[in-house]
Amino acid sequence: MTYQNKRVISLQQTVGKGYAQFWHFKGRYRVVKGSRASKKSKTAALWYVTKIMEHKGANLLVIRKTFRTLKGSCYTELKWAIKRLGVEEFWDVPKSELEMTYLPTGQKIYFRGLDDPLKVTSITVEVGSLCWLWIEEAYEIMKEEDFDILDETIRGQVEEGLFKQVTLTFNPWNEHHWIKKRFFDAPPDPDILVMTTNYLCNEWLDEADKKVFETMKKNNPRRYRVAGLGEWGIVEGVVFENWEEGYFDHTSDEFKKQHPGIKSAFGLDFGYTNDPSALWCGLVDLQKKEIFVFDEMYQQGMSNEAIYKEIYEMGYAKERIRADSAEPKSIDRLRELGLVNMKAARKGKDSVNHGIDYIQDFKIIIHPRCVNFITEISNYTWDTDKFGRRINKPIDDFNHLMDAMRYGMEEFSMGEIFSFD
Repeated sequence: MTYQNKRVISLQQTVGKGYAQFWHFKGRYRVVKGSRASKKSKTAALWYVTKIMEHKGANLLVIRKTFRTLKGSCYTELKWAIKRLGVEEFWDVPKSELEMTYLPTGQKIYFRGLDDPLKVTSITVEVGSLCWLWIEEAYEIMKEEDFDILDETIRGQVEEGLFKQVTLTFNPWNEHHWIKKRFFDAPPDPDILVMTTNYLCNEWLDEADKKVFETMKKNNPRRYRVAGLGEWGIVEGVVFENWEEGYFDHTSDEFKKQHPGIKSAFGLDFGYTNDPSALWCGLVDLQKKEIFVFDEMYQQGMSNEAIYKEIYEMGYAKERIRADSAEPKSIDRLRELGLVNMKAARKGKDSVNHGIDYIQDFKIIIHPRCVNFITEISNYTWDTDKFGRRINKPIDDFNHLMDAMRYGMEEFSMGEIFSFD
C-alpha cells in the first residue's frame, strides 16, 4: 500500500490472515457474520482507510441502527485503523463531531444512525461519490425494508476504477433473521460474498483471550456456537412473544394524553468482566396493559462509580431504581454516590417465573434505540433438559436487561408488601 510520500506497509503484518476474499472482493455485497474477536470490524476499518487513500473519488457512509452507538464502535475502530496504519498526519478526526476527512483530497467518512432517516438519505458528498456503505451490527436492523432504503443510498455513477459496495458485519444471534435468507441462503451470485469468521483466525489473541472462549465452550456451549464459532443462533421457545418495535415520544403531550396515569419503572442488573451492567428504563400503563421500553444502559467493566456517572448523565439519578439484591454492597455504594432512591429487588422462590408471567400479560413496545434490549428479548428462551425438552425455566443467557425489566416491574407485580420468602 503506497501513499503520496511513498510509504509502504505490509498488509499481512498489519491486517493478519483469514480475510483474503474479503479484502479483494469488488461485488455489491460483502456480508460477514462472525464471533467475538474474529477481527471482522477491525479488518473492515483497515480496508476502508486503506482504500479511501487509494481511490481518490471514494467516500464512505457508516451506519448503525442508533447514532449514539457509533462513537464507541465504528468510529473508534476507524480511529484505531488510522493509527495502526501510521497515517494520522493524513486524516482530520475532529473531537466535536462524528466525521473523518482524508486531508490530501477532502474525501470523507460519514456516520449516521437509522434513528434519523432524513440524515441518512440526504448526504451530498463534496468530492467524488458516495460509493461504499458499512453497516456494523447489521443484526440490529430488524426490518429488511430498512436495509433496502440504505442500499438505495449507494447509487449513481462512480469514477473509473471505483465500485459500489455494501458491507454488513454482525454477530449471528438468530437464524430467523432476514439477512440469512437474503444472503446466506441465496443461490451463488458473483455480486454476493458471504463469510463466517471466528476467533480462531485472530492470531493476535493471547492465552487469556483464548481461555475465555474455552471456558465458554465448556460452560455455555449454546453461546459458544454463536459467540465463539460464528454459527447461526437457533432460537426456539422464546419467553416473550408479546412485543413489537415502534417509535414513540414518551415526552410529548400527545403521548401523555393517550396514557394518563402512566408510571415510570427502572431496573438495574449488575455485571462486570464478562457480563454487562444493564439499566432498563420503562413506562407502564396498567390500564391498557402496555409497557414502553424507552432507554437502556448496557456496558461491561463498569465500577459502581462508572454506573452512577452514566445513570446521572442519562438523567435518571433521581428515579426509583430497583437493583439486583445479590449486590447489597453495590447498592449501598450507589446510594452514597447519589442514587438515593435505589431499592433492592425482592428475590425468592419462583420470583423469576412470577415476574415473567406478570410481564407476559402486557404488550411491550420497544423504542428502536434500545438495540440491546431487542437482541435479548429476541433470544431469551426457555431452557431444555438433557433430552432436549423444554422446561419451565429460562436460559441463563440474554438475561441482563430481561432481569432488569423484572426488577423494575416488581412495584406492579408484587406490590409493596408481597414477598416470596
